[in-house]
Amino acid sequence: MRTTDEITAVIAAERLDLADLFAALTPAQWEAGSLCAGWRVREVVAHMSMGFRHSLGSVLWQLVKSRGSLHRMTDRLARRDAARHCDARLAAFLREHAHHPWRPPVGGLRAALAHDVVHGLDVTVALGHDRTVPEERLLIVLEAIDPRAFRVFGTDLRGVRLVADDLDWSFGTGAPLYGAAQDLLLVAYGRNLPAGRLRGAECHRFVSK
Repeated sequence: MRTTDEITAVIAAERLDLADLFAALTPAQWEAGSLCAGWRVREVVAHMSMGFRHSLGSVLWQLVKSRGSLHRMTDRLARRDAARHCDARLAAFLREHAHHPWRPPVGGLRAALAHDVVHGLDVTVALGHDRTVPEERLLIVLEAIDPRAFRVFGTDLRGVRLVADDLDWSFGTGAPLYGAAQDLLLVAYGRNLPAGRLRGAECHRFVSK
């Protein structure tokens, strides 16, 4: 079991790494699409720091304005913030808040790390970037996968067992779906991946159309 201090340090390291990566993106990459449907890289990065920059009261008010829809609320804020801030500022928000104690409403520190890791992959995988999430961080997130959250992310793993071919890790039951652990993490979070990253009889269900 990892301590709170250990996970906090891992979260900070991931945010700093991603801040450096985002700061090096070209203007064209900032405008490119991500794995988050309807969001460019710009909206994803803006969303990643939403919890640091907006008070709870402000978020709740935005939720009311969105008629209680978390998805509508996060989409509105991501688009607004992406339009308000330049590339360098969006990247800097992660660096400046590397040690921010923000956590999602459910899941605690591990969910906070998952938020950073998964959205980082939303960017890097879509751009064809070869970044590999450090194993220590990836394992913490993989161990915290919770089927109760699948409805939120639109995940459907019925009849599928995720089997990593680069780590000793698997999840679920059914026909094996093989791939890199970080790609399978994206599948568990409801993402469709570019062709060629997954193997197995059911891989067609998880490939971008």
